[in-house]
Amino acid sequence: MLQRLTKIDLRVIPLLIALMVISLLVISATTLPQGDVEFENFFTPRVIGQLRWFGLGWVVYLFFSSIDYHKLRHWTWLLYAVMVIMLVGLFFAPAIQNVHRWYRFGGFTCQPSEYSKLIVVITLSWFLEYKSHRMQQSSTAWQAIAITLVPFALILKQPDLGTALVIFPIALVMFYFGGMRRRVIVGMTVLGIAGMVFVSMMFLGLISHEQLQPYATKVLKEYQYERLNPNTYHQRAAQTAIALGGVTGSGWHKSEFTGRQWLPEAHTDSVFAAFAEEFGLVGVTILLGIFFLLIYFCFQVTAVAKDRFGRLLSAGITVYLAAHILINVGMMSGFLPITGVPLILVSYGGSSVLSTMTALGILQSIYSRRFMFS
Repeated sequence: MLQRLTKIDLRVIPLLIALMVISLLVISATTLPQGDVEFENFFTPRVIGQLRWFGLGWVVYLFFSSIDYHKLRHWTWLLYAVMVIMLVGLFFAPAIQNVHRWYRFGGFTCQPSEYSKLIVVITLSWFLEYKSHRMQQSSTAWQAIAITLVPFALILKQPDLGTALVIFPIALVMFYFGGMRRRVIVGMTVLGIAGMVFVSMMFLGLISHEQLQPYATKVLKEYQYERLNPNTYHQRAAQTAIALGGVTGSGWHKSEFTGRQWLPEAHTDSVFAAFAEEFGLVGVTILLGIFFLLIYFCFQVTAVAKDRFGRLLSAGITVYLAAHILINVGMMSGFLPITGVPLILVSYGGSSVLSTMTALGILQSIYSRRFMFS
């Protein structure tokens, strides 16, 4: 086990530490009383909670980095079955904030959809490897789509549009790397681009949300369509916080807008906007640079993976991480609807931290075994 840990990609470690430090800074600033900047008060209850999750996350990261990722094959369908049971069980659990997304165990909550995305990646990796010689058959395509649609539909029903939408690019990229039939790839690509263009045009004001409502509500429920409203308070508040940051930002814990709690969910969904107000364009450039390097190093794992299962697994995980970054930044910047997608390793939340560190640990397992042939 220790021998394997010496072969992981050490370039990733400082990036993860930097993201965790940024997370603690923003969480502390958004949960401290305004004007209270004494160091001993840096450790608010939310900061302490996030530190605990980071500690557990490192344990999970080292564990999955040390084990052979091929062992995941043996657990694939058990994980998938548990995932489905957990997602269905949410509808029989008490609602939290009027939605069925979390289980509550005492003082802790668990969000199964965060782990579901990773389980979909593992399941599709196993399936596409198993069907490698039958990828051009229609039955293979329909089975792969069914594997994806089951969690997609259950998560969408919670409702959790953002998490459900993360599954779409994951499936598309994995189908591509898996050699799925061309018409499936083209169809999904056209559908995805059309959806992104439509939503972006609405959020850029090129399509009127109000004028389209009578037609859209014939297909969608009114509360579902309202999520696509580009003029909500949360949307405007996020863009205002980013704009107020300017070039250099207001300084740590000196933001007026976020500090007065005018930015909703500043330590969770809106953490990017809160960070942008305090650290400005300079800070945002550094943050996005860290994310770019992280995703670049993750894609390098796909390039050096020794087998088909490793390539599919690493490609799916990399897209899973990249989708979170792009969607969160996009929704805070006013290009996408705010749908509750966390910014990996920066937003507060245990489920997100543990699922992300698990995914990164699996990537390191693939990387450390890139020269093994048995």
